[in-house]
Amino acid sequence: MTDPLLTVRDFSVEYDVTPPVKAVKNVSLQLQRGEILGLAGESGCGKTTLAYGVQRLLRAPAVITGGDVVFHDAKAGDIDVNALDAGEMQRFRWDKISMVFQGAMNALNPVATIGAQLDDVFAVHRPQMSKAERRRECEQLLEIVRVGKERFRSYPHELSGGMRQRVMIAMALALRPQLMVMDEPTTALDVLVQRDILKQISELRHEFGFSVIFITHDLPLLLEISDRIAIMREGEIVELAASRDIWERPQHEYTRKLLSSFPRLTGAKGVLVR
Repeated sequence: MTDPLLTVRDFSVEYDVTPPVKAVKNVSLQLQRGEILGLAGESGCGKTTLAYGVQRLLRAPAVITGGDVVFHDAKAGDIDVNALDAGEMQRFRWDKISMVFQGAMNALNPVATIGAQLDDVFAVHRPQMSKAERRRECEQLLEIVRVGKERFRSYPHELSGGMRQRVMIAMALALRPQLMVMDEPTTALDVLVQRDILKQISELRHEFGFSVIFITHDLPLLLEISDRIAIMREGEIVELAASRDIWERPQHEYTRKLLSSFPRLTGAKGVLVR
């Protein structure tokens, strides 16, 4: 039995330039509650545009040209995201869907402390909370992501890349959203830190029950962390299946080429497929 959290139907985005560029073409998918859905494909295939479009974060010249986005809220029922006005959309973001942006390690304000930046999330979205309550929540978040509450007064430059990434995850987790969208969250991290971050994302998902859309061009990484994987090419989803099926029984030629493009540590040398 399925328990959908997000349904996207025939979703399209176009960049209004000369000539126009169709970045996302009639994409349809359904995300299940508690699921990690990987979104893979080469750079420029439309992964990030799709993620931004679903949350209505796109800026000109990007234009949503068609499709429906329905969020199946656990308490409020079905929400037509495209029908929300500006005020409703502001409340919807971070409360229902949060995002860890690409290049998140450099997204922190360099002249504000970690605590002040976390506090802003609660000050804007939970104005009824007292300063002491916000402080407790911020310190708890820093403990949850294993940064430590003693870093509350630290500045971003005093933290390692991995710790800054954890702070961004803490911000995304602050309001306990039902869906977290992560756009290349481990880019620029070394392999050991990357593995630790991925392990923590999986642990937090199980602890808090949120779903994840995990965007990356690194297909082997998605095979390790995702329940299902959607393969994008030129703005379209060409294959969507369970991670094991993608690995063992890829159906689309493009998926097979993606898999063959990653070198193996063992076995005979192969020929790069172009």
